[in-house]
Amino acid sequence: MLLLAIIALSYVAVGLPDSVLGTVWPAVYNDLNLPVSLAGYIGMTVSGCTVISCLLSTRLSARFGTGLVSAVSALMTALALIGLSFSQSPVFFFLLSIPLGMGAGTVDSALNGFVALYCSNSQMSYLHCFYGLGVTLSPYLVSLCLADDNNWRRAYITVGLIQTVISLLLFFAVPYWRKKEKTNLLKEETAPKTLTLKEMMKMPSVVLSCVVFYLICATEYTAGVWSSTFFAEYRDFTPDRAAKTAMLFYVGMTLGRFMSGVFGNKLGSKKILYICVSILLFASVIIALPLPPFAAAVGLLLFGFGMGPTFPNLSYLVPSLFGRDISSSVIGVQLASTYVGIMTLPPVFGILAEKVSAGLFPYFLFILMCLFVLASAFMMKSLKKKV
Repeated sequence: MLLLAIIALSYVAVGLPDSVLGTVWPAVYNDLNLPVSLAGYIGMTVSGCTVISCLLSTRLSARFGTGLVSAVSALMTALALIGLSFSQSPVFFFLLSIPLGMGAGTVDSALNGFVALYCSNSQMSYLHCFYGLGVTLSPYLVSLCLADDNNWRRAYITVGLIQTVISLLLFFAVPYWRKKEKTNLLKEETAPKTLTLKEMMKMPSVVLSCVVFYLICATEYTAGVWSSTFFAEYRDFTPDRAAKTAMLFYVGMTLGRFMSGVFGNKLGSKKILYICVSILLFASVIIALPLPPFAAAVGLLLFGFGMGPTFPNLSYLVPSLFGRDISSSVIGVQLASTYVGIMTLPPVFGILAEKVSAGLFPYFLFILMCLFVLASAFMMKSLKKKV
């Protein structure tokens, strides 16, 4: 139970930084006179660094242990967030994106690899709820900081300090985590293998799974980064109200993961994924329809609800689909592909929002989800296994 609590805290640390940029951006670009699309390029920089750290994470975890990797990564992101509060120009945002991205990738990959191997389906979803807690807490704190005078700098400091406290707690837990990892390693029937990127790219099923992860996380991040701008620019919400509305996406994600935890062992990951995709397609239509703003906000909540269980259930299937011995390596490259998606597709929507209209937001999400369905079908066909 103590280990699960430690992992849960680590997931909070992963989630806290992820939703800050999207919710604070309307206040930032107005204050610093920046183009609205710049958020996409900043996110692209963070993701580029995260891709590198994901590819390194398997070796780092094998060398130093998941606990130490998680603690150091959380501290890196905390210091980056605090540093962003002093930014006076876009240069600072890009420079501090480096430690922010490097810290995010190592802890994300290490945690998902460990949990997929040693936790149940339901535990996987419950633990990802704490990621949802982190990404939900950030927009709420940001909205409080923006309410009076649009003070986005105070928002970065607040989230950064919370992240610092979490990282210190994780450092104290490192010895306990090392003990558990040694115990788990002795129980494995086959020794873990660390595959190179070249070796994994020769496996068609791994390549297709990377496309699946690319699309789902690109969709998730696009929704998180641009929902606040959609409501501020297209629905004429004030910045603080738009930030609070964007929080509904992360509330929905957390609720979805909780419900996946409740029904995960009974339904199985495959059925849950079918349900989630149906909800996601329906929710994107609701957001797109010319309904009152309240209906669009409910649609965003539903979109988060469908999105929440998708990633943890996809990750949970990895050991059974690809083998326990190489699952950590496969998850590392899959997560690298997710951040390539985060790095490339949200900036595309940023350009569309600036050149055309932020009203394209729900249509963009719908198209991404259709592509995800197609890629998933090809992946399952290539595996030719029952899940």
